[in-house]
Amino acid sequence: MSKQVTLTIDGKQITAPEGALIVDAAKMAGIDIPVFCHHPKLEPVGMCRMCLVEIGRPMRDRATGQIVMENGAPKIQFMPKLETSCTNRVEEGLVVLTQSEKANAGQKSTVEFLLTSHPLDCPVCDKGGECPLQNLTMAHGSSQSRFIYDEKLHLEKQVPLSELIYLDRERCIQCARCIRFQDEVAGDSVIGFDERGRSTQIVSFSEPGFDSVFSGNTTDICPVGALTTADFRFGARPWELDAQASVCSQCPVGCNTTLNTRREAKAGGNIVIKRVMPRQNEEVNEIWLCDKGRFAYHYTESKKRLTKPLTRTGKDRKVNRVSWEAATKLAGENFLKAKKNFVVLASGRLANEDLFNLKTLADQFGGKAVLYSHIGGGELTAQVGVSAGTNLGVLGSGSTIVVVASNLYEEAPIWYLRVKQAAERGATLIVMNPRETKLDKYASFVERYDYGQEIKSVQELTKKGKLGDAFMKAQNAIIIYGSEGLGVAGSASLATACAKALNETEHVGKANNGLIGVWERANDQGAWEMGFKPEDDLAAALKGKVVYIAGADPVGDDPKLAKALESADFVVVQDILENATTEIADVVLPAQTHVEREGTFTSGERRVQRFYPAVAVVGDARADYAITAQIAKHMNFIMQSANANIVFEILAETLKPFEGLTYEKLSNVRVQLPMIGRGDMYYGGTTYENTHGLGVHLSAGATRGETVRIPRAQKEALPKVKDTDLLAVPVSKLYHRGATIESAQLLNQRIGKTTVSMNFDTAEQWGVVEGAQVKVSFDGVSGEAKVKIDETVSAGVMLVPRGMGLAIREPAVAKVKL
Repeated sequence: MSKQVTLTIDGKQITAPEGALIVDAAKMAGIDIPVFCHHPKLEPVGMCRMCLVEIGRPMRDRATGQIVMENGAPKIQFMPKLETSCTNRVEEGLVVLTQSEKANAGQKSTVEFLLTSHPLDCPVCDKGGECPLQNLTMAHGSSQSRFIYDEKLHLEKQVPLSELIYLDRERCIQCARCIRFQDEVAGDSVIGFDERGRSTQIVSFSEPGFDSVFSGNTTDICPVGALTTADFRFGARPWELDAQASVCSQCPVGCNTTLNTRREAKAGGNIVIKRVMPRQNEEVNEIWLCDKGRFAYHYTESKKRLTKPLTRTGKDRKVNRVSWEAATKLAGENFLKAKKNFVVLASGRLANEDLFNLKTLADQFGGKAVLYSHIGGGELTAQVGVSAGTNLGVLGSGSTIVVVASNLYEEAPIWYLRVKQAAERGATLIVMNPRETKLDKYASFVERYDYGQEIKSVQELTKKGKLGDAFMKAQNAIIIYGSEGLGVAGSASLATACAKALNETEHVGKANNGLIGVWERANDQGAWEMGFKPEDDLAAALKGKVVYIAGADPVGDDPKLAKALESADFVVVQDILENATTEIADVVLPAQTHVEREGTFTSGERRVQRFYPAVAVVGDARADYAITAQIAKHMNFIMQSANANIVFEILAETLKPFEGLTYEKLSNVRVQLPMIGRGDMYYGGTTYENTHGLGVHLSAGATRGETVRIPRAQKEALPKVKDTDLLAVPVSKLYHRGATIESAQLLNQRIGKTTVSMNFDTAEQWGVVEGAQVKVSFDGVSGEAKVKIDETVSAGVMLVPRGMGLAIREPAVAKVKL
């Protein structure tokens, strides 16, 4: 606990942490001081003057420095002028007047000045109904303006800062919240002020415009309708919207979200999602979202949604719409025939309840449960992963964070923010990567290694020297590992080296210590906890088998997997969208999206969180766990399918890490600071308060006192590359052609064309230039891509983004032709 001081605000004696700003101390005590520029997540600037108050301080004798007493109490001296409560910090004995005649006059004058050139377009403004300026005008504004209408300044109304964010320059009050967020929180200083005086305006400095993956957050904290998203702009009025708690399904962070919905005539009277908003969880995403999580929800309403069970029969493979009973019976009969040739292939797009039923089915009938993933090592995050009490938001001096083989900005943007902020609070940040990443400038140590040397670099953490001392002597240590330039086997070996370093230095089994995997999907960690594992050679694992595929499109992702499934005896696909794999399946089963049902995800930090239904089910789709249970019934095996809650109860009774967890526990909330709520949007923005659950960490094997068994780290040899070849390595890209992203047309520009990256000298050696269209071939895969020159790439190396049409699972020898 920080030292507390006592002060008086509006006659109410309160205590607050020493050093807290007066406006924040008042908020904690239930006293609202109006603000525009101030935001509890940003540094104070005192720009708008809305929070003017009277501040009295105990007088001190100039000679002795002692407090002057009067009638047994400290004598209070007020300054002659009003002061900003957002820049002054609390002191012992301070007296603050927020509602005095003088303070009210100052606040009223501020509103009047802000309205001198503000447009009178509340009826058509997207912010209307959740607008701080509107609310504070009603509370502090005058009923009449003293300013001449003809002198109002007229500016551009629809200025695209990017394809995602629009600026209305007339509405902007120059509070600089957006600029400060980008500078202080996001670390992307891509917008700023231009001109001066009445001509001051927000501009973008980047190309493309507003080039940041966090741009949507500026619309949440904008206190007026100056910044709006292209997705929601003129889409609905805030008071028409319902709100339901959810969890983002786009990456392993597990950001807490709120889905705003309404019933729409143009949607046939159905309830639809109008926007995705952040929901406060200070231990996960605080009050922020990345743009992918904010805008990629459109796949849930895609025209490619599967709505009815289908079968393909006969030599002509005729497609038939059938009943659920017929489809699941056909699937169950073929699964029974398969015996040990039965493979369940599932991805982390599925909920814990779905994966549990799938794994149970595979185990019951001697099948293999395979995780559709390019990253290994999850059995180690289950043993020495982070657990209860872990919060990246409290790490600072005395803590060390290692990020190896991962570009967090592209793979898990909110983790990037939180690791960056930990470094700014004093944590030692060690970044290990073959190429430059955005985290480098915040790092205490940057370790460059050649692709294939990941394990050797990690082993330096346990050797004497600056790097080793920073890790071994740390009070807390967390290693975040990824799959930059690695496949399943390579990343599994890296995870082994990381786990060994943590275990040897006793940074396991306690809060704020352990291993975190940067998975590609929201619930990959949950899949590992259930017992799913990826296959190094997935094509071989599928060939000639009876395959049950859930939440994956192997045919569309990789020609090798497509060929393997051609030879499969029988294929059942359970998914939400039509894709290349549903086109070859013998049985197709339509599944519900996570916005149509309830369930849980386990984040990469091993936090289990609930999501809730927000819209009606599309067609005859069913929850994945219920579909699996119906198939099992035809195999004379009974599984629970009544609701997700019951499945989770059985799951928690079966799996040690989940022991003791219930939906009720996952739904528990507590007071979070800063206090963000939609009742006072001028203070914290339009973020939603969390009333539906903060989630609970799973226990790790090391936390439970189990013996930690870490295999020897096997170095993965890179393929031998001749001077006439290139080394193609896989890298991850935030915006790609995945099924849950491509449906969001708004993100098409961010997804872009297929590219390969190399440095200038390598490009020159191969006779290609920036933007050239080339033919790329490696490991039996070929395709076209545009060349991108990137001087951070090593000589002789070509970066190939995953999910962009060139199927790359591990490093490979490549050739390039014009």
